[in-house]
Amino acid sequence: MSPTAEVDVLEALAGLPTVAHPAASPGGDEVALYYDGTGRNELHVLDTETGDLDRWSDGEVPRNARWPVMWAADGDRVFFHRDEAGDEQNDIHAIDRDGTVEPVVEMDGQCVLTGVDGDGSRIVFGSSRDGQMNVYARDLVTGETTKLTDYDRAVWGAHLSPDGERIAYATNETDDYDNQDAYVASVEQCATGSPPPAGGDASNPRNLGLGEVGAECEPAGWGPESDRLLVSDNTPDLGRAGVYDLGTEDVTWLGDGAYDERAVAFVDGERVLASRDREAVTVPVVYDLATGEGRELDLPEGVASTGWAYTDSDLGDGRVLFEHTTATRRTELLAYDLDDDSYETLLEADHGPFEPDDFADAEYVTVESDGVPDTVQAAVEHDPYDELEIGALLYDSGARPSPLIVNPHGGPMARDAKSFDIYTQVLAMRGYSVLQVNYRGSTGRGREFKERLLDDWGGAEQGDVATAAESVVDERDWIDDERVVVFGGSYGGYSAYWQSVQYPDLYDAGVAWIGLSDLEDMYENTMPHFRTELMEKYLGTPEDSPDLYEERSPVTHVENVDSPLLVVHGVNDRRVPVSQARIVREALEDAGYEGGETGDFEYEELGEEGHASSDQTQKLRLFRLLDDFLDRRVGAPAAAETE
Repeated sequence: MSPTAEVDVLEALAGLPTVAHPAASPGGDEVALYYDGTGRNELHVLDTETGDLDRWSDGEVPRNARWPVMWAADGDRVFFHRDEAGDEQNDIHAIDRDGTVEPVVEMDGQCVLTGVDGDGSRIVFGSSRDGQMNVYARDLVTGETTKLTDYDRAVWGAHLSPDGERIAYATNETDDYDNQDAYVASVEQCATGSPPPAGGDASNPRNLGLGEVGAECEPAGWGPESDRLLVSDNTPDLGRAGVYDLGTEDVTWLGDGAYDERAVAFVDGERVLASRDREAVTVPVVYDLATGEGRELDLPEGVASTGWAYTDSDLGDGRVLFEHTTATRRTELLAYDLDDDSYETLLEADHGPFEPDDFADAEYVTVESDGVPDTVQAAVEHDPYDELEIGALLYDSGARPSPLIVNPHGGPMARDAKSFDIYTQVLAMRGYSVLQVNYRGSTGRGREFKERLLDDWGGAEQGDVATAAESVVDERDWIDDERVVVFGGSYGGYSAYWQSVQYPDLYDAGVAWIGLSDLEDMYENTMPHFRTELMEKYLGTPEDSPDLYEERSPVTHVENVDSPLLVVHGVNDRRVPVSQARIVREALEDAGYEGGETGDFEYEELGEEGHASSDQTQKLRLFRLLDDFLDRRVGAPAAAETE
């Protein structure tokens, strides 16, 4: 922050305008996006030629910008997801240029829009209305809704072909819970239940049979003539992109297998985009289908991504819309010309009263870990696992000595990368250095690395986190080893709970935000697709694995908590229900711990909020809770008051 600025740091950080879910119009001359420059999330439309940003909504869209938007085929309406106070039980609405909003799909459960027919006659979406996430179509003329798939396992994707005749999606019908296959189906046959026509597909739907059983394969998008499908697959370990010809049933795999890659979409009939992960950056790659050659796009080191689908990122004339961010620069929108590798900024990042140099940068560090740190294991004793190189990001706050916040990521199918993280920067501005660990089980390093977390929550991955923390404390003499805190949200909240009960000697405080504490209760009360694709996939069922569910639940070991613990949870959370926090509170009280600002633990439920929020007011509420707790319990190097 500039030396002369006199602002409330937390309020200023919470109020930094954020852009989310940019989507290019069918003509490519406009971009719909969420933007909160007014202090509230609103739907805006950006003119790509003039740079004018026009606000369409006035409080009609959700405060939390979690879910994407998508243009109607006519380019005069935008579809968006609306829930109730962050509960993620989305319905689908549409808003037009004069601000008129109308409901399009209103159903029980969670609805997620995935495709719009090019003639504007229908939309395709996923819904958990009947218990599991399956695919539905909505006729926009008649208002009729038709269920297109009916699987026991969740269905992901549902890409609608350009001709509107078929959908491509991913699900699993095998006995191997880790498996995922790509399918293609006729929309009409799914809707009517009729058999395939003579000379048509051998089955409807059709499993494309790509990759080996146990690997994960999924469609990314259709070719412009609806005759080819872009797919991702991790059979060889590192992810790869391929083009599947529906006529010949042949697949052409792209790249040399040196990096973990994921298919994004066809650019045109001759090129495709992929996303490449290496260490802590994400780089777009474009492949020439005629030669098979690929190249990384010429962007600054950081994280670059397209939108929900390429159709939402196609600006025409070989230009693609990218979101780009670095550890010290907030997200900005770029128009990248794939023909000459030039780009222009369509919407610059707004850093408010700050400059990028005011923010803490990320240093990529590695540590060798066998999953068993030097710190005593208080809850479950593990023998050493395979020794692996674990990557991490270290943000130096500049304070000397500096407290350390160990901040495991959520997911767990995710990773931390060199993108702007508002929570990290809040902590760094308060004088806390931050360590983010890409423990075994994180994405970006292939299938084998990710699958090491199967059947082992609370095992080696938590040991990786603790080992990385030990390494940083030992090797950086400017870290204050008497002020080490663990803080995380979602699966990171599970990690915060688990680190507190498994390695209590390592930490001086803990903050568990929207975290998992009781695995059986999580299984029983989360949404159906999280039950099967998260809990069962990683741990089996409580009936099949009762000992694992009990042993790896932090609540089982609450008597090990030995430092102040802050529990924070949104009351409307449907991913990780608020019962997870209430169970911990009750267990702590039963174990004799006292609550309150001077007690052993503190407890906060956040009203009108679900599984985190992008709303400025709600973010500020969490920032102040976190800052106040750390200041009182650990001691903030920077004063929490106005600077």
